[in-house]
Amino acid sequence: MNWIKNFVRPRIRSLLGTAKRDVPENMWIKDPDSGEMVFYKDLEANQFVFPGSNHHHRMPAALRLTTMFDGGEFEKISGPAVAVDPLKFKDEKRYADRLKDAKSKTGVDDSIQAGYGQVNEQAMVVAVQDMGFIGGSLGMAAGDAIIAAMRMAVSKACPFVIFVASGGARMQEGILSLMQLPRTTIAVQQLREAGLPYIVVLTNPTTGGVTASYAMLGDVHLAEPQATIGFAGQRVIEQTIREKLPEGFQKSEYLREHGMVDSVVHRHEMKSTVSRIARMLMKAPAREISAGALVAVNA
Repeated sequence: MNWIKNFVRPRIRSLLGTAKRDVPENMWIKDPDSGEMVFYKDLEANQFVFPGSNHHHRMPAALRLTTMFDGGEFEKISGPAVAVDPLKFKDEKRYADRLKDAKSKTGVDDSIQAGYGQVNEQAMVVAVQDMGFIGGSLGMAAGDAIIAAMRMAVSKACPFVIFVASGGARMQEGILSLMQLPRTTIAVQQLREAGLPYIVVLTNPTTGGVTASYAMLGDVHLAEPQATIGFAGQRVIEQTIREKLPEGFQKSEYLREHGMVDSVVHRHEMKSTVSRIARMLMKAPAREISAGALVAVNA
């Protein structure tokens, strides 16, 4: 009896406890439009687009890169090291602790991830802004990473594409954060001087100082469906002008109708759309489609 009590029972409990810990907390995700519960792995396989409503859920930056590059293979581009917490900022908690928590949670150094590789056989540099890292905010590290990625595009003489998602400048870095707006603008100008395409993809949300700088300086602006895009929030604008804003104001479809966005593109079509535009702007020959692929498309 002691053997069962002292060995078997604790062993069973430990196994059950381990199994419980291995189950992810977000096995099911609720569709914000339809209310339908979707299995996480199914949503991930569908590039985080809910199959029922077509709602575009936030997509992890690392998955965005592997989805864009052929075979998911690319050369990672790292920005230079920057000072951590230069202003020794503290609100509810120290900024240094916020950075530490964000790095631990996301597994990356800051809100920008970038890589160089082939996108439908077209050499390209792609950068992605990660909302999961302090709201995709723009600070010194993110600014340097964007500049490094743009300079890589210049050195490789290839198009530069950025997927933007941000709440704006990072307040914990004060004026040092705001200085990234003109710095990234100069890097965009370097792309232009080199005659290289700069394609911006606006995702949900794109707001604040990011919208006031590199996010609106592209040669072509694409956007995902129903993405919120703007500088100030809708409520702030309404309180300032004392008027009710139109329905769907600051949504990507509204901006397309009013000339701020060139096209609203479904996530499943983004890779082919970006590569096609890049080839046209680079004056490269159209990509050949094999007979097998053509049959698959026609089917």
